[in-house]
Amino acid sequence: MTEPQTACLTPSILDCSIMVFEHEIPEGSKLYFAGAAKTKREIETKASTLLSDAGFEEILTPLFSYHQHMSVCDQRELIRVNDSENHPISLRADSTIDVVRIVNKRLGGNTEHKKWFYIQPVYRYPAHEQYQIGVEIIDEPNLSSALTQATRILDVLKIAPLLQISNINIPRILSEMLGLSLDDFRHVNIEKFLSLKIDWVTRLVYMQHSHEIDEVAVIVPESIRSELIKIKELCEALEYPNVVIAPLYYAKMLYYDELFFRVIEGNEVYAMGGRYKNDETVSVGFAIYTDALIDALHNN
Repeated sequence: MTEPQTACLTPSILDCSIMVFEHEIPEGSKLYFAGAAKTKREIETKASTLLSDAGFEEILTPLFSYHQHMSVCDQRELIRVNDSENHPISLRADSTIDVVRIVNKRLGGNTEHKKWFYIQPVYRYPAHEQYQIGVEIIDEPNLSSALTQATRILDVLKIAPLLQISNINIPRILSEMLGLSLDDFRHVNIEKFLSLKIDWVTRLVYMQHSHEIDEVAVIVPESIRSELIKIKELCEALEYPNVVIAPLYYAKMLYYDELFFRVIEGNEVYAMGGRYKNDETVSVGFAIYTDALIDALHNN
């Protein structure tokens, strides 16, 4: 009885214990065709048309970057290689900081334009890719300028997911004031917050609407009060039907530093954005996660 033949060439070329078929793609990669590909193109076309009409210019940043460590909390998520001079570079894992640095440092005197958008994917280790529609308004501290564009895109797509408004300064202040870890806020450790038995902390835990802020603002410390008022003012500037607030939510991002928002539907995050500072430049922006929208719109 002869041994069965295998497709193995040599152990150095192909590990026979792992069979990869010709049609397989790495886990985390994206494949769109037919109707889903059409939905993707329609989303991107509607967004780019709306943003161009609003005075935004398009920018496409390099796939490789020297500065991704400034954007990603967990450096293990970066896909790294070296350039010809052996300097470490990474596949684009986030677009925000690269857009700001390129516009400010490289384009510099060649443009005074401050409103930019991009439609391009980002990549995380080992093989996760995510399509995004992003907006950056450079040298602009008012988040409503960016949030208005995000809600306009949702409106033109004829969807109104939940819009959650937060202020990252509140968890930061509370972590120092009450000796809490920021991980408690990242993971929404409600039991720990309630165990403090502080009335105004408990009320922040359950706060959902901006009209509740006035009543709570009179009993919280001044440093918290001023940050809550920023949330209220942002909500009042919006014309969007489905808004909640989450004062204790903390985003796991390196650069957002104050007002912040998420657009969510169930467990899906459709968009995320906020105010941030790079060097001394304060800017606002957001990213729409196209893949989640494709799933929602194409399935519907």
